[in-house]
Amino acid sequence: MNTPGTIDRPLTHDPKKQASMKPSTSEPAGSVTSDFSTSDANDSRQNRTRQMQLIPEALARAHMHERLREADVERQAMRLVIARRMQRRAERASLRARRALAMAVMQ
Repeated sequence: MNTPGTIDRPLTHDPKKQASMKPSTSEPAGSVTSDFSTSDANDSRQNRTRQMQLIPEALARAHMHERLREADVERQAMRLVIARRMQRRAERASLRARRALAMAVMQ
C-alpha cells in the first residue's frame, strides 16, 4: 500500500519541507535521540552522498594497490627463480672447470 505521504512515498522529496523527526507524545521520554537542525541534516546528507560517490573510487584504488602488490611479489619470485637458475649454471661451470683442471694436471 503506497499512498502519498507514507515513508515509501513522501509528499515531497525536499528535506526542508518534510515533517521533522520530533519525538511523539506517546513515546516515553528519553527514548528518542535529540533533534537535529535542518542544516545539520542537510550537511550530513550531503557528506554521506559525497562519501557514497567516492566509494567506487576508493574500491578501485584499493584494488589497484592490491594488484601492484601482487605484481611486486610476482617480480620478486621471478628474480629468485632466475637467481637460482644462474647459481646452478655457475656451479656446473665451476665443476667443469675443476674437472678440466684436474684432467690437465693428470696428463
